[in-house]
Amino acid sequence: MSVSPKFVRTAGVAAAGVAAASLVLTACGGGNSSSAGSITGEGSTAQQKAMEHFAQVLTDNGGVSLDYTGSGSGDGVKKFIAGDADFAGSDSPLKDAEVASANARCGGNEAWHLPLVAGPVAVAFNVPGVEKLNLNASVMAKIFDSKITKWDDAAIKALNPAAKLPSTAIVPVHRSDSSGTTDNFTRYLNTAAPAEWPYAHSKEWTGHGGSGAAKSTGVGDTVKKTPGSITYVEWGFATENGLSVAAIDFGAGATELTKESAGKALDAAKFVKPESKDLVVDTKALYGLKEAGAYPLVLTTYEIVCSTGYSDSAVSKNLKSALRTILDKGQDGLDKLGYVPLPETFKTKLRGTIDAL
Repeated sequence: MSVSPKFVRTAGVAAAGVAAASLVLTACGGGNSSSAGSITGEGSTAQQKAMEHFAQVLTDNGGVSLDYTGSGSGDGVKKFIAGDADFAGSDSPLKDAEVASANARCGGNEAWHLPLVAGPVAVAFNVPGVEKLNLNASVMAKIFDSKITKWDDAAIKALNPAAKLPSTAIVPVHRSDSSGTTDNFTRYLNTAAPAEWPYAHSKEWTGHGGSGAAKSTGVGDTVKKTPGSITYVEWGFATENGLSVAAIDFGAGATELTKESAGKALDAAKFVKPESKDLVVDTKALYGLKEAGAYPLVLTTYEIVCSTGYSDSAVSKNLKSALRTILDKGQDGLDKLGYVPLPETFKTKLRGTIDAL
């Protein structure tokens, strides 16, 4: 029979003093977790809710047990390279300097990226008296670089002529920890507004000023408690905190963030190496998309795995089984958690990679 998973939260204190959440689940279906097998993963907090959902799906289907720790993309990659996790969850691809180390961890074989979770990045704000807000890349770049410092700035007014914008100070909130969400958000700013955001994209925050908070939960909580604040955060964390979300003009008019608008953008996405089984999304093309009704500020969280070369052959078997179940049955219900179910084009490519593990 199936049993409900047991959630165990561990108080691992990160450098910024925020606890990292560890999710430990066991499943039984005609046996116990040891007979079904298990896998461990660590990294992106952006996909934490998705991982909880996937673990329940695995449990409901008598599958592999999943132990996932949301410690941030940077830490997840480090743990994977060190051999302390079977896979890493990262909101951005491995850096060139990390590829060789990841391949070495895989016994000299390639480490592959599987874009298994897709979630829009919301620009969430807390401005008393303002429920709707339109922004564009240029204005956001200046806000997060502390070049626009008041909510009634002329540039914001021009995008929101009907809004009653206060003269209060803007408090931009960014991630203080190494974050793939930061990497994706700064990738977008650099792609869409290079004159206003001349900095290279990075998992570490490179803008000026503002207030830092660790993890997705940290920036969400900070904005919820701070009038005049604004942040970039995964859609699920914005909705969980009841935060207002800005509509963004990507070049074809202000577009609200919805499942449909994010899905439309994701369906147009392409891969850096279309013929490869290493599935890295071409974010430059995605973030430059200017299609009416599309919201391209979507990050794809990668599960970084060894194509082959795990020292324990059972790990490869368990990982392959779990990924197949997650892809075939785990996408249903993700939209209720703030994610975008993967389009068929993505699922077809992923099946080919998973089958080749």
